[in-house]
Amino acid sequence: MSSTHSIRHAVVSVVAAISAFALVGCSTGGSSSAQSSGASADPSTTTITVGFTAGPYEDEWNDAIAPQLEKKGYTVKTQSFTDYIQADAALAEGSIQANIIQHTTYLDYVNGQRGFSNEPLVQVPGPPMGLFAGKSSSLDVADGASVAVPSDPSNLYRALLLLQKAGWITVSDTIDSGTASLNDITANPHNLSITLMDSSQGIRALQDLDYGVVQGNFAVSAGLDLTSALSLETLEDRFKVVVAVGQDQSSTQWATDIVEAYHSSEFTDYIRSDDRYKGYDLPDYFGAESGQ
Repeated sequence: MSSTHSIRHAVVSVVAAISAFALVGCSTGGSSSAQSSGASADPSTTTITVGFTAGPYEDEWNDAIAPQLEKKGYTVKTQSFTDYIQADAALAEGSIQANIIQHTTYLDYVNGQRGFSNEPLVQVPGPPMGLFAGKSSSLDVADGASVAVPSDPSNLYRALLLLQKAGWITVSDTIDSGTASLNDITANPHNLSITLMDSSQGIRALQDLDYGVVQGNFAVSAGLDLTSALSLETLEDRFKVVVAVGQDQSSTQWATDIVEAYHSSEFTDYIRSDDRYKGYDLPDYFGAESGQ
């Protein structure tokens, strides 16, 4: 999306949404990408430090965004986190300038729970959730087939809609991402055995179950090819990953330069020319062919 305000959404007030990313722990020390020195366009900020967790977004940043910022004179660094809330806390306290770890639904949830005021800046290309083959490999599902789905409400919501897209189940018209449960299934004509599972365990479950619905970042991190998925979700805007910044930072020069780097032809050409990003959901600024 081209506007910060157009990608903000209401806070999802459900404690289980913390597992939307299914990781716990403490933040770890950071590592730096290639750096350069010099006066940036904003003399008050010459260093941009960005937080990441496991997933594909750091490669996008290091390969195609950081070099553009370095040409403008910024020193660019990265910091690794194993806990999403710690990454948002670091953003709120200003020890990092941005993070690229979450969609707006989760960002708003953490803001509401922790009293943060972090803001979405710009959407980034990201891998959608996929229905992957386990012991079975056909969309012509057999009666009684076993299927793993994420256990937390927001990602279960997405998984159930994907199974409905495949034609396997029907879900309630009133299903909500904050309270989704298996009770929202209104028809299960194949009598599927649907197992709730921590999102990070979905890949491992594929060897024991017929199918698994797996979040894109976990699939990519495990080496799965998105194009091998039996079906991919159509991402709602509120589940698209964003660059997040601290309160009132979206209008700074360095934030503007980040947005310009993502909107650049250098970045769009990089994504479109790299097979690693086939199957990714593409933001609107990629043009008419956005979305996969």
